[in-house]
Amino acid sequence: MAAIQSYAVDAYKAAAEQLNKLSTTEKAIAAVVGGSASLYLLCSIGCCSKLKPGASQLSGGSIDPKAVKKEFKDYSDSFSTDAGVGITDRSKTVHLVDIFYSLVTDIYEWGWGQSFHFSPRLPHKDIKASEAAHEARIAATLGLQPGMKALDVGCGVGGPMRTIASTSGAHVTGITINQYQVDRATFLNKAQGISPLTEVVRGDFLTMPFESNTFDGAYAIEATCHAPKLNLVYQEVFRVLKPGSYFVSYEWVSTRDFDVKNPEHVKVMDEINFGNGLPEMRTWIEAEEAGKAVGFELVRSIDLATSSIVAGPWYDRLKMGRFTHAFNHCIVSTLDFLHIAPKGLKDVHKMLVDVAQSLVAGGRTNIFTPMHMLVFKKPEA
Repeated sequence: MAAIQSYAVDAYKAAAEQLNKLSTTEKAIAAVVGGSASLYLLCSIGCCSKLKPGASQLSGGSIDPKAVKKEFKDYSDSFSTDAGVGITDRSKTVHLVDIFYSLVTDIYEWGWGQSFHFSPRLPHKDIKASEAAHEARIAATLGLQPGMKALDVGCGVGGPMRTIASTSGAHVTGITINQYQVDRATFLNKAQGISPLTEVVRGDFLTMPFESNTFDGAYAIEATCHAPKLNLVYQEVFRVLKPGSYFVSYEWVSTRDFDVKNPEHVKVMDEINFGNGLPEMRTWIEAEEAGKAVGFELVRSIDLATSSIVAGPWYDRLKMGRFTHAFNHCIVSTLDFLHIAPKGLKDVHKMLVDVAQSLVAGGRTNIFTPMHMLVFKKPEA
């Protein structure tokens, strides 16, 4: 307790010294900002709604709170320090992705939302509307209708699933490697009244627990990038789809502007891989070929990040949220100091704050896209 009091006194003295240096106008602005920040902090820390975790509820998901720091260190150590290598032991990829999502799921929901993906910013539409349109595009592309069954490959906490099931009337089954996400998605589906059209199961999308020829359509939104090899997950999707059905994937890939000989380009990609649980970064051509290699017909291949000349950049949300990211990190750091957040979660949040800038760099230079849309068809029997 004495340490906390001393910490608070020192912080107050430092703030007072800086405040005395300000003009009257600057002091007024500081008062407004400080008051707003205090209110935000109190609301954020005190939030108890299960629909969205508050700051004080941030956890390590399925990981024991005492093990968060060690698990994050083990995750970090699994990535090579050599440029362009990524995860050194690819056989551990599935386990590492499970750990990654236990570590980040609460932070994603708290700071981003229930749809763990990016979207082009539509003119005169807010973030949520743009997000929903990006998801609903999949339902339309797959031709989903009431009575049909679709598969969400790597469903997270089910944000896109709820949009796609609601707009199409089709039943959507989601699969995720992470039990904490299964629990969250199931809870949110029920809380939002979507349970009749949804189901969430835990499983490895490299060996899915479904019979062959089960689904009328399948999709993956920024999820198959976590596979150790794309062909491994694509062949499983191919197996569980009915003949004549479609598979839509929004892939994280490098673009034609990426230069493997450019050290800065490679550095940005390595940072994106580390901060997002990716074993490596593929090219869009490699993704196309992986689908064709398992038997799919390639119907369409287009980068949605650049396909519309009127849509805003997908990374604008990260640029606009730069102050929020920094402010949120102060909150997480404070919770860490007060022993409210699990030890090590501050480091996880710092990783996400840092990778946000790497993602912006990848998007601004157009060497990376998180939304190269591939539309595959399983041939008729």
